[in-house]
Amino acid sequence: MARLISGVRNLFHRYPFVTNSAIYGSLYVGAEYSQQFASKRWLATASKPEDIDYATIGRYAVMGTAVYAPTLYLWYKWLDRAFPGTTKVIIVKKLVLDQFVLTPYLLTVFYAGMSIMEGSADIFLELREKFVPTFMRSCIFWLPAQALNFSLVAPRFRVIYMGICGLIWVNILCWTKRQSLPVATKEIATDSNNNAAAIRNSET
Repeated sequence: MARLISGVRNLFHRYPFVTNSAIYGSLYVGAEYSQQFASKRWLATASKPEDIDYATIGRYAVMGTAVYAPTLYLWYKWLDRAFPGTTKVIIVKKLVLDQFVLTPYLLTVFYAGMSIMEGSADIFLELREKFVPTFMRSCIFWLPAQALNFSLVAPRFRVIYMGICGLIWVNILCWTKRQSLPVATKEIATDSNNNAAAIRNSET
């Protein structure tokens, strides 16, 4: 065990960016897989189990590894350099910046990015409908989690701590993403797509 811990520490010191990205991406994939396994296998009826959607898991792998992890790594590296220390004033400043600057950006990238990878006609539809409730849930979850992060967690372990918290948060995020859009919104989106198709057909 001691050798394993020493090896992990060595990886963090020698390759902090790659190690953080790999671990955070793995946690992101684990969260989506556990969400699917619970809903499609564990809670499903014995006669109607559903297959795991590995394409969706792949999209979460891209989002977690290639988008979220590098963003978080660079963000917390800058934040710790710009606001060193663990005084109450510093922690409050970090909390405000983290929740009201970083979080809106991440949620926008998440919903728009996932829609692009899913091939949605309106890549901002889910973002418009789900941004506010998702942001409110993030405030309830992340503000106390980040208070602990900024006051007790060593800077080099910031992204890993975020990944562990993310294992819980992504399950919340996945659940929110799976919620159906209001019927009126679906009808508007369908009408828009039909109108766009009609215009393209008339032009040809």
